[in-house]
Amino acid sequence: MENNRFMDFTIDKINAIVHVKREFRASVARVWAAWSQAELLDKWWAPRPYVAITRSLDFREGGQWIYSMVGPEGDEHFCRVDYKAIQPLQSMSWLDAFTNAEGEQNVEFPRSDWHIEFSGEHELTMIHVKIKHEKLSDLERILEMGFKDGFTMALYNLDELLEQS
Repeated sequence: MENNRFMDFTIDKINAIVHVKREFRASVARVWAAWSQAELLDKWWAPRPYVAITRSLDFREGGQWIYSMVGPEGDEHFCRVDYKAIQPLQSMSWLDAFTNAEGEQNVEFPRSDWHIEFSGEHELTMIHVKIKHEKLSDLERILEMGFKDGFTMALYNLDELLEQS
């Protein structure tokens, strides 16, 4: 697998925003499918050695994605995505949250507001992920938890998935 894909991960501390720009060698339709279909999300979303397991996915505005990330020792971390806006093949936005097993938000952890844009031509797609946090301390906490490395690993998982299909 090539690891020379364009990636830019920047942190705007003033506005508590993470920006990630990432290139994929696949059509927008294939990359979009990987972000919107449970069977594909489960194959790349969690950084190894964790695996993602979708509990339910209702991919529509007002819908939710409830999933967990399970570690090699069986530890399980539950999460929920609340979809706010979806423009097919162009953009999606959501609020994420750590939850308990029933999908109820764990208020001990900050939520973040994600906006993902998709653009490209032929077999080259660029995504721009903008993750807004309520305050700088929320952003710093997520980064301390390993978000940058974890999300980077997940995006490499997505490369591998796209190369297989």
